[in-house]
Amino acid sequence: MKKMLAVVLSLCVMMLIGSMAFAEEKGPVETVLDGCQKDIETYCKGVKPGEGRILACLYAYQDKLSNRCEYALYDAAAQLERAITALTYLASECKADLKAYCSDVKPGEGRLINCIDKNMEKVSKRCKQAIKDVSKK
Repeated sequence: MKKMLAVVLSLCVMMLIGSMAFAEEKGPVETVLDGCQKDIETYCKGVKPGEGRILACLYAYQDKLSNRCEYALYDAAAQLERAITALTYLASECKADLKAYCSDVKPGEGRLINCIDKNMEKVSKRCKQAIKDVSKK
């Protein structure tokens, strides 16, 4: 459980740093909030949300969490892992295009993917295919 919460926390940070939003039916934050609602109300009621404080609280009570909450945490970690894998794939496949067309763009908040979108006519087939592959997921 310790490792799993550490992975969730680190992946959350990495996801926030990432420059592209991924469509999920329900995102990792919503998954945890829905699955752990009762646990959060029971153990973390006075905790101010933000900066990983809710996850830290759940970590502190890991031995008391419901099965539903544990599953939600695992599910959120899996969603984040898929998103990180997709970002890594895109960055790898679009590396040359990012360098050629977006080298002056500051990463974060979707700026790089917006730059690629603006230059889509000039982007390599390899990068276009990666974007298509990731958008299917």
